[in-house]
Amino acid sequence: MELIVDFFDNIPTEFRAGILVGGILVFWIFEGLIPLFRFKYKKVGHAGLNLFFTLTTAVIGFGLARVLLAASDLVSKNEFGLLYIFDLPIWAQMILGILLMDLVGAYFIHWTEHRVKWMWKFHVVHHSDTTVDVTTGLRHHPGETVFRISFTILAVIIIGAPMWIIMVYQSLSVLFAHLTHANINMPKQMDRALSWVFITPLMHKVHHHYTQPLTDTNYGNIFSIWDRLFGTFAQVENSRELVYGIDTHMDPSENNNIGSLLKIPFEPYRPPVGLKAEENDEL
Repeated sequence: MELIVDFFDNIPTEFRAGILVGGILVFWIFEGLIPLFRFKYKKVGHAGLNLFFTLTTAVIGFGLARVLLAASDLVSKNEFGLLYIFDLPIWAQMILGILLMDLVGAYFIHWTEHRVKWMWKFHVVHHSDTTVDVTTGLRHHPGETVFRISFTILAVIIIGAPMWIIMVYQSLSVLFAHLTHANINMPKQMDRALSWVFITPLMHKVHHHYTQPLTDTNYGNIFSIWDRLFGTFAQVENSRELVYGIDTHMDPSENNNIGSLLKIPFEPYRPPVGLKAEENDEL
């Protein structure tokens, strides 16, 4: 355990980049072998658009990295935060720290984005992808990246997370972003069994259905326990009946254009169209 702490405390940039790039390549291959949907799209062009947003996320992330590090150093040195209420062994600190980072820094901000209109307009960019694949997990408007990282910093302060726990969590978070968005057909029973604890590919695809109420479910990042605990968990019988995208932004000329996507948060709010009862019953 001490070796793990030392490694993640001094994690090289190349390691994190390897998880990002390597994860995309691995799941890209699996998408060709066991696809959930056989999309008729230009896969490389689609990836290029989503990778543009990956670049903006990386730039903003590097820009705010010092703030994150400073916050972590401050709470760690002063033993401030939930992790210091009890004298826990390192392994327990890691498990509790990752769980709480997932709750405050991921689930809560995601849930908030779906309920605050101005935040939702930034998050729409992620939901506007009508061909969800491994690169969709990287598709976030730069503005959304800012307040997601801000909530991560808030989580660090509340939890008292040392930097090594942050690095473990963020590494896992990247892997789960790849896994849960990848266009792969995981066996239904396996997916459902794992979804009692973790966010799984079929579970997260429900969140990417184009209209409410399914859009407003399954907010988790790594652990599904938060969705189950707070009543936001949902399943469908047949994942292939899902329709990706968001009903207010289904125009390909808009949701496949970088300039149009960047402008969405600054345009008037578009209320959801909604889903007919009979359509909802089918899912």
